[in-house]
Amino acid sequence: MRIRVWDRSLATVAVTGALVALMATSCSSTGTAPAEPTADSGRAKITEALNNLISVDHLPGAQIVVTDHGRVWSATAGAGNVEQGTPFPENSRVRIASNTKTFVSTVMLQLVAESKVELDAPVERYLPGFVHGPGIDGNRITIRNLLQHTSGLPEYAAEFGTTPKPGQIETHDEQVRWGRTDMTEVVRNILTTPADFEPGARWAYSNTNYAIAAMVIEKITASTIGAQITHRIIEPLGLSDTYYPAPDETDIRGPHPLGYTEIDGKLIDYTSQNVTSAGAAGAIVSTGADLNRFFTALLDGTLLPPAQLAEMKTTVPLSISGPPVGYGLGLISQQLSCGKDSWGHGGDIDGFETRSGVTADGRSVTVITNQVPTTPEPTDHINQLVDTALCPTP
Repeated sequence: MRIRVWDRSLATVAVTGALVALMATSCSSTGTAPAEPTADSGRAKITEALNNLISVDHLPGAQIVVTDHGRVWSATAGAGNVEQGTPFPENSRVRIASNTKTFVSTVMLQLVAESKVELDAPVERYLPGFVHGPGIDGNRITIRNLLQHTSGLPEYAAEFGTTPKPGQIETHDEQVRWGRTDMTEVVRNILTTPADFEPGARWAYSNTNYAIAAMVIEKITASTIGAQITHRIIEPLGLSDTYYPAPDETDIRGPHPLGYTEIDGKLIDYTSQNVTSAGAAGAIVSTGADLNRFFTALLDGTLLPPAQLAEMKTTVPLSISGPPVGYGLGLISQQLSCGKDSWGHGGDIDGFETRSGVTADGRSVTVITNQVPTTPEPTDHINQLVDTALCPTP
């Protein structure tokens, strides 16, 4: 079996193999806020692109959730359950993978605002003696380095027996899928691997950064990262369909599509899994509507004071093709085709891929698929769909 947990917001992946696609698209809207809905031509363009994820890219199913000043519109295509041919349930809960990192960074920055953490303080101050290894010195790696992926720390996915792509966890060990992962031990072991580069020298995505960031939060608060996210973000925002799973919780609560992965050429139901191997790097379950609400609240200053939000939005440029992309403190900036700037994140975990974005004019979008693509084109199309929905046709 294979397990993958990472954020490919800045990479491209797609699906190989044939899938049976259900081409009916369903749409719904909720909410009472006085906002103009997307024009019919805009919705038609969005649903056409959503259907193409099924007919062209051969993904099993997809959902888009668009929130415009509190008013929610959603559409689905393909199958939420391939065997039964049923669509995504309304308000589907899915594993949001590395969108979790934005929640973790928000908690850390709240602690900074409370003068309990200093962004540019060394990790050694908070976890004395822990972050050390060949070319690794906790006295030289700061909290900012962790949150921005500029620490040079090696990727802990290597502990699962493979050499994955950046940020990816991949293994054929069923114990990892179903068993509880001791993240402290995993990180301790990966810190025996040489550093990838000097702290601050460049940017490279590593889930290890957020595993350690969570350890800092837990040390400071004498609580778990899940409890802190719940107390500081989920409950205040009323994200009733969002939760951080318990350590031995393998199923998804509430309505949800099945999540699939392709193994040895076969489509496998991978919905149930123990996500302690993802932890603070990717464990949260949420919905498109809740994710939109979270990113909107984050960017409008509901969750952070202006100084900490400004730090979060201070980015380093990423050397990738296409429009400018920057990585802040657990937050990604992207220039859209219409000239607007989008802020958000994204995430992949076996069974689900999510891409989210919010613009300054109060529009937010989340696209979900119930399989992680394995070649570039489908994820390119997913990213283009987010762009299309954030730049609606007048």
